[in-house]
Amino acid sequence: MSTVQYIKSDLFRYHGNYKLTSFLKAFFFNRSFIYSFWFRLSKHQNPLISKYAKVFLRFKSLKYGIQIPSHTKIGYGLYIGHGMAVIINPSAIIGNNCNISQFTTIGSNHGKAAIIGDNVYIGPNVCIVENVTIGNNATIGAGSIVVKDIPNNATSVGSPSKTVNYDKPGRYIGNKWKIHN
Repeated sequence: MSTVQYIKSDLFRYHGNYKLTSFLKAFFFNRSFIYSFWFRLSKHQNPLISKYAKVFLRFKSLKYGIQIPSHTKIGYGLYIGHGMAVIINPSAIIGNNCNISQFTTIGSNHGKAAIIGDNVYIGPNVCIVENVTIGNNATIGAGSIVVKDIPNNATSVGSPSKTVNYDKPGRYIGNKWKIHN
């Protein structure tokens, strides 16, 4: 799919549509969308556009405290809550319709970072450490430190995080992007 489809999917997560008016509102007033816009554009096939976007992405990284390297693999419908203080290791793989809250770190000191499934909500101040797998429709509660895999449809909380239930999986993922949109 094209860079435009990724941008539309991100916009859809914020506004529930991808109208021009919604795009303009998000582009000028929503720092989270602005960051994801430049992140997506940095992957453009045209090298001139990509290079230009990487310059803006670097500027936005410094301004907002969000560090997501341009070559990080992130699926459709990225939603960054509050647009600040997010650090993601470039080896992380993130699925479709993922919510990433403020003060979140997805990192690794010894190689590969996490693989995160589709429709995952990551609460504020969460650390996901090393090569763990987060299943589809998972919810990770605020302040959790994830050092072990989390299964599909699970809610996990604590330090270290533990699965507490399988009730209402994916409940915090609004405006899900479907590939056929």
